Amino acid sequence: MTIALPLLTEDGTACCGTVAGGALESEQAERIARVFKALGDPTRVKLLSLIGGSDTGEMCICDLTDPVGLAQPTVSHHMKQLVEAGLATREQRGKWAYFRVVDGALQNAARTLLPE
Repeated sequence: MTIALPLLTEDGTACCGTVAGGALESEQAERIARVFKALGDPTRVKLLSLIGGSDTGEMCICDLTDPVGLAQPTVSHHMKQLVEAGLATREQRGKWAYFRVVDGALQNAARTLLPE
């Protein structure tokens, strides 16, 4: 099952407002903080770069452990954080999980820092 968390509204604007655009609602601030918290870990940034840079645009969890030098449960934890932040999607295929970077997620995160 693929879980995608939309980060853009239908008109392409950031769903969460912008930090420089005035006071945010608590829910908006929490959503933005979750994205940047996920990106605040170098392992997670590396995982996103591995997935995004792969030939197919997706990677199996089994192929992500060696490049980051961590055990599968630890990589799964990091990937869960990225999925919950809306930066990656997860699809279960048999016993393996496959991940993709959400199109436009990083651009949308950057957009939340810009003035409206």
